[in-house]
Amino acid sequence: MIEIVFATNNKNKIAEVSKVLEGKVKLLSLADINCIAELPETTGTIEGNALQKAKHVAANFNVNCFADDTGLEIETLNGKPGVDSAFYAGSQKNADDNMQKVLTEMLGNSNRNAQFKTIIALVQNGNEYLFEGIIHGKILNQKQGTSGFGYDPIFMPNGYNKSFAEMSLAEKNNISHRAIAVKKLAQFFE
Repeated sequence: MIEIVFATNNKNKIAEVSKVLEGKVKLLSLADINCIAELPETTGTIEGNALQKAKHVAANFNVNCFADDTGLEIETLNGKPGVDSAFYAGSQKNADDNMQKVLTEMLGNSNRNAQFKTIIALVQNGNEYLFEGIIHGKILNQKQGTSGFGYDPIFMPNGYNKSFAEMSLAEKNNISHRAIAVKKLAQFFE
């Protein structure tokens, strides 16, 4: 079984991805390779940031690696917060502040259409691969649920009557943007 590093320190992401890749690869975290530095995310695009992080870890630690970047793209906000999703309300990267900023900007807006987009960039043996996952949904008027992370409490995927934060990890892992991209990555490893 091949070893691959997931270039993140986010324990929630590691838990989600581990379940999907179980039995296909041995997943290592940044902590496993003693990478404690903040990874660069300066390209201005979701695709570019994912690739920048993966290339940085692969080059500096001589490992095969993948990284992801995710953005919440809201139609009426012209795709914002998008690539700036983690920092939308400021450099403190506070999920509650980010959600409150979105909810405030969406007040009185009837168009609630949004999508989550994840790009996974894999750098393996010097080759680069991209895997995309998108799920469409709506921005709720208020937070619902306590599970998940990030914008999960205010995002309801199309075809469901509950937010990501009201779903079990297994339920979310079957349909989420990250799950779609990770499943494509898993198929690549088969």
